[in-house]
Amino acid sequence: MIEDSFTPRPEHKFTFGLWTVGNRGRDPFGDAVREALAPTDAVRMLAEVGAWGVNFHDNDLVPIDAAPSERDKLVKEFRSVCESNGIKVPMATVNLFYDPVFRDGAFTANDPQVRAYAVQKTMRAMDIGAELGAEIFVLWGGREGTETDACRRPDEAIRRLREAINFLCCYSLDRSYGYRFALEAKPNEPRADIYMPTTGAYLAFIETLDHAEMVGVNPEVAHEHMAGLNMTHAVAQAWEAGKLFHIDLNDQIPGRYDQDLRFGSANPKAAFWLVKFLEDVGYSGARHFDAHAYRTEDHEGVKDFARGCMRTYLILKEKAARWNADPEIKSLLAEMAESNADGFEIGSYSNERAFFLLDCDFDRAQLAGKRLEYERLDQLTIDILLGVR
Repeated sequence: MIEDSFTPRPEHKFTFGLWTVGNRGRDPFGDAVREALAPTDAVRMLAEVGAWGVNFHDNDLVPIDAAPSERDKLVKEFRSVCESNGIKVPMATVNLFYDPVFRDGAFTANDPQVRAYAVQKTMRAMDIGAELGAEIFVLWGGREGTETDACRRPDEAIRRLREAINFLCCYSLDRSYGYRFALEAKPNEPRADIYMPTTGAYLAFIETLDHAEMVGVNPEVAHEHMAGLNMTHAVAQAWEAGKLFHIDLNDQIPGRYDQDLRFGSANPKAAFWLVKFLEDVGYSGARHFDAHAYRTEDHEGVKDFARGCMRTYLILKEKAARWNADPEIKSLLAEMAESNADGFEIGSYSNERAFFLLDCDFDRAQLAGKRLEYERLDQLTIDILLGVR
């Protein structure tokens, strides 16, 4: 592969899950089209395409019914292959959605034995992640929801979810794992309604936890777009709250099923604003691609998919730097921020400040008449993205 400015390097911290490059192309209407990819082979593939790290669900690496000796053998082998290929393991997660035992949910299921098993399974997944050096643990409640609200009161589900996460935080502290938990929202699929549908819902929930400082969010492009929301706004809210612990990059056409398309392939303008935000604020975490190659692809096509995710991010990063440095854009932004009078930032409350604002005589007509050249600004953005500026 020819090196250029869009070639991934370790400092970019690009990661993929075993379930992404290992996806076999199965869907609800058709069986697998690609041969299974062993976890060790997935690591070698990611090293070949230039990724920095690999993430995994517990059962991506260790079968759900594996004996302890098999579990230890698989983890040891995986760690050895990661080390020999220079691949990091920054994040781990747990599969609480595939097995039939979770058909009514995991942490929120009505059966207390199912809830207890879900916590046990998560602790064991945390053990594996800690052995491999993971510092982030993602929790996606894909089955934590309903088809009918007759099954349970939703406030009881929230209470059960809180109890489980509080317990897991204490387990991490007790074992000195140092995990930060990242909660991942999704509005629907595979359930008709998932209890925590958006990143904003999780941000509110986190503040009710016993160890809120250990818990943040893992926004995903597709999940926010499925709900018709603005991913960059969700990420900005998480960042401003100090809760952007991880991020899932892919793409999605709003209103469709969860597509997990190659990053930037469906909505390049939305992807641009997201990349620009992450780079502008100095986000230092992993850029994780939670996406799948098209069902038409073989394993060589999967490599093309992985390279494409990383290349598109780096192209948009370069476009963001060009946008920030563009003289006309900088001039327009400065004009929009200008005011004829200083001292109107609201600032902290004081009695004196309140009286000052109450006494101000604002010229509404003048304020309303100020030109805001957003059409021009947006077209300049398009010009940059389309390569004519």
